[in-house]
Amino acid sequence: MKIKKRAVKKSKIKAIIFDVGGVLQKFKLSGKDALGIQEYLADKMEIALDSWFDAIDTPYGKSFIGEWNDDKVISMISENLGISKKKLIKLYEEAVFKHFEKNKELYKIVLGLKKKNYLIGILSDQWALSARYLISKEDRELFDVIVLSNEAGIRKPDIKIYKLLFEKLKSKHPGIKPSEILFIDNREYNLKPAQKLGMKVILFEDNKQCIKELNRLRVFV
Repeated sequence: MKIKKRAVKKSKIKAIIFDVGGVLQKFKLSGKDALGIQEYLADKMEIALDSWFDAIDTPYGKSFIGEWNDDKVISMISENLGISKKKLIKLYEEAVFKHFEKNKELYKIVLGLKKKNYLIGILSDQWALSARYLISKEDRELFDVIVLSNEAGIRKPDIKIYKLLFEKLKSKHPGIKPSEILFIDNREYNLKPAQKLGMKVILFEDNKQCIKELNRLRVFV
């Protein structure tokens, strides 16, 4: 007597979108060493955290939504702090590499999903001094769609940036539905607009949990 094999249901998901900070880029530090980047930079410059925030407040905010270009942002912050642009860039680069490391396991999963013909994308809030270090040119080539706040002029959780993502995905896959899109982010408030549009979501905690959730949604990795 032959035993019938149960058919594995294929996922209805066609596109998988990832956040960067805390997802594609892992946080390195924890516990007492887990100073945020802003706290770390204020400490390195030997100034109060409030003074650091005062110096970066306007250019930082303008950069996140692309109202000011990179050079204007860097020039303004360096002027406010009384340091050279070169030193500012070096300090920020140092801070990024101290706080983040590439999530190599997750990138392998991304590559595997791409080989299985899923559309792969990024939706992330970035500014003048972050995107250049957290998303390399080589990594950019792996993704079909990339939506960054400093390029789009909108940031999460504004629903407009999720609609922009959807339009870009439709240009790659005409007929794709929101329910066929999965968005992975480590901030719950960033997932709510995606859910409102009908997208599937995963609240990222770590790679093991993410893989489990992908399998639950029948996205086999």
